[in-house]
Amino acid sequence: MPVEYSGIVREHAAVRNTAGLFDVSHMGEFRISGPDALKLVQHITCNDASQLSDGQAQYSAMPTEEGTVVDDLLVYRESVNDYMLVVNASNIETDFQWIRDHNAFDATVDDISTSTGLLALQGPLAEKILQPLTAIPLDSIAAFHFRRGQVSNVEAFISRTGYTGEDGFEIGFPAVHSSAIWGAILKTGTPFGLLPAGLGARNTLRLEAKLLLYGNDMDRTTNLFEADLAWIVKLRKGPFVGSEALARQKSIGVRRKLAGFEMLGPEIARDHYPVLVEGQKAGYVTSGSPSITLRKNIGLAYLPIEHSSIGAKFQVLIRNRNCDAQVVPTPFYKRRIG
Repeated sequence: MPVEYSGIVREHAAVRNTAGLFDVSHMGEFRISGPDALKLVQHITCNDASQLSDGQAQYSAMPTEEGTVVDDLLVYRESVNDYMLVVNASNIETDFQWIRDHNAFDATVDDISTSTGLLALQGPLAEKILQPLTAIPLDSIAAFHFRRGQVSNVEAFISRTGYTGEDGFEIGFPAVHSSAIWGAILKTGTPFGLLPAGLGARNTLRLEAKLLLYGNDMDRTTNLFEADLAWIVKLRKGPFVGSEALARQKSIGVRRKLAGFEMLGPEIARDHYPVLVEGQKAGYVTSGSPSITLRKNIGLAYLPIEHSSIGAKFQVLIRNRNCDAQVVPTPFYKRRIG
């Protein structure tokens, strides 16, 4: 997927107003199957996959023993003995080895990444664009659910998931059909204003929705509570990799937290710019960009917990100048429903 096709601003606006089509086939897909498939998924992830029903998906993460983040991922339940995990492209080999190293169960782990194509059709007109290409009634697929059937005469799965903050679908199929399905969706969607979209728009869209990026907003140096992901940490489900460390962290609290901010002046806070609190370096911007939708300059940064509440002010060092910023509620953008 290129950084852009026709321009980041144009592609971003298309996703917010009509629809955009992303080729996300670079993502990794693993299949976990066998009598102990659920036990393995429960062991390596922090969310509670036992709450999933067939045809349902869940956002989760794989913690280290210290409670930091190996990767974030989506878990799809085909059946109680069959799960698919979608992981970040940069972590495919690392994640696959991590899962295999922790597989002490009667379960098989297969890397199906190279044989799987994945497209993301995102935006308010996504359902209208995709429906002519499939007999699956798309209005019957709830958020974080999926169905199997045909798309443009190719066997596929369609999930109501995405990484933009908009309604939309992710469509998986045998990789050999990628060009055909890409072309069919573009042909159907172009009259509705559908545009191909690249990595640049993907980044600005996900930041507005406060969807975290592995390697920027979380990694093996940040624990899940610091990353403001407590909502996916289900300690009650029983022991899993990292659960003891996360339970300790929950009991004592965190000393820093990932917070959303907006710049108070015209400056743009970019990734990795230093953050200062009361004149002292306190961290750095993990993700920063102009918000194309909101016409503000926004970002995420880890701040000391006592300076992370809404309204707290700090500075971002930009070109040797201390520029004012303020913590604001997140997500920065929420789509209108109805």
